[in-house]
Amino acid sequence: MPQGTIVAFDRDRGRGEVETEHERLGFHATKIADGSRSMAIGALVEFDRAPGHRGRWEAVNLRPASR
Repeated sequence: MPQGTIVAFDRDRGRGEVETEHERLGFHATKIADGSRSMAIGALVEFDRAPGHRGRWEAVNLRPASR
């Protein structure tokens, strides 16, 4: 299961980015697992990858990482 750090989140647009060691993926607030619709920048998360818009991979099912 990939892990990464939230590096950007725009509450107004509901869009954010998570960065891993090898890539940077976008995500939408509706893909946060607990339904909170918000993620703190710097938070360590686990997520799944799924095909998104325009053929790009996106992070989905984001949740706090268990270290």
